[in-house]
Amino acid sequence: MKKERQQEGRRDTTRNMTEGQPMGLILGFSVPLLLGFLFQQFYGMVDTVIVGRYLGEDALAGVGSTGAVNFLIIGFCMGVCSGFAIPLAHRFGAGDYSGLRQFAANCMWLSVLFAAVMTGVTCLLCRWMLETMRTPANIYGYAYSYIFIIFLGIPVTFLYNMLSGIIRSMGDSRTPLVFLTLSSILNIGLDMLCILCLRMGVAGAAVATVVSQGVSGVLCLFYMIKKFPLLRIQKGEWKARPAHMRRLCGMGVPMGLQYSITAIGSVILQTAVNGLGSGAVAAVTAANKVGMFFTCPFDALGSAIATYGGQNVGAGRLERLGKGLRACVILGAVYSVLAFGVLWFFGAELAALFVDEASGELLTNARMFLIITSAGYMLLALVNIVRFLIQGMGFSILAILAGVCEMAARSLAALLLVPAFGFAGVCLAHPLAWLSADLFLIPAYLHVKRRLERTLAKEKEG
Repeated sequence: MKKERQQEGRRDTTRNMTEGQPMGLILGFSVPLLLGFLFQQFYGMVDTVIVGRYLGEDALAGVGSTGAVNFLIIGFCMGVCSGFAIPLAHRFGAGDYSGLRQFAANCMWLSVLFAAVMTGVTCLLCRWMLETMRTPANIYGYAYSYIFIIFLGIPVTFLYNMLSGIIRSMGDSRTPLVFLTLSSILNIGLDMLCILCLRMGVAGAAVATVVSQGVSGVLCLFYMIKKFPLLRIQKGEWKARPAHMRRLCGMGVPMGLQYSITAIGSVILQTAVNGLGSGAVAAVTAANKVGMFFTCPFDALGSAIATYGGQNVGAGRLERLGKGLRACVILGAVYSVLAFGVLWFFGAELAALFVDEASGELLTNARMFLIITSAGYMLLALVNIVRFLIQGMGFSILAILAGVCEMAARSLAALLLVPAFGFAGVCLAHPLAWLSADLFLIPAYLHVKRRLERTLAKEKEG
């Protein structure tokens, strides 16, 4: 088995994370991921900048008001795909390449089914969701035009995230970055074409996002077929296997639900923000776009530690889990301090990029939002690092409980803090949600690590 693994390793670009210094491995894996997340946010920012500057504040607020429901649905899709990749990382870490390909095939069958069902359901319920969130009348049309097209693009969301997740499960975080970079450039060009030349309004921004992500997914598919010998699925390996599908769903659905349950709190919070008027919605939209750009390193660290944890659990190298966790926490702490400093001094200027003629109140609120949330970035770092490590270790169900903690905290903020403190209550919601999740995740990690150690000890004795 070891010889097979070494021979296969010469023919592809996989990364073995079960040997070597954790800090170097995690940095080497997470930097391409970070660049990918930054490019994703960059073309998302371009959407928002063009919409805000050329279509007006109401159009900006309309697109921004869909952020929570967008995360509710698209976050579920991304979470499912991330969960699907964990059994593949386990098989790769264990050197079981036939099992790896069987899981990859069943992953594809499930993704087609999930994408078809979710596209139909979300498009049918789109208007109901916006009305339930009390979307202001002056921005409702913009919101519907944008989010309906995003929901139509759910199949390409599954395509890219599933394939990039499979590739990353084997330690290659660079290939998805290359294709994501190309699609980011395409997205910017399509934004300019659809919004400025074709006059498609906010629908043009949605079309640009869907088409560009579809291109990156197709490129991942062709590259994977051509360059990865480990993933060349044989005829008998395409068979739908109920046991494999149960294993994949056992990982993917909890991770998807974790995103969605977390997003329910965001939806409730967004409903409270909507009640403060379109000006508050625009301020949160601009601040969130800046904040999402600055939180990309936490997403990269989370994805890196998930693959690291998955491979080391598969290889039985449990002693390496704590070392990887410490490396990620150090990186997260250093970055959190730097990000807070930048947003303290330049938060208002960065938010002003998204609107043509920003009011003083809008920029003041946006800066307040960025300062208060960035003060809690270390809490967010721990949420991403510990949660994704637990998921990589194979305990995705605990992610749902962490999501419940976040949902409860954001819901309480929407119901109690926003009515009492107005916009300041909105700003406090995210740090409180992260703190709530951390209080659950840290003891949960210690529990599952001890559980795996006992299981491994019994296997060795047997």
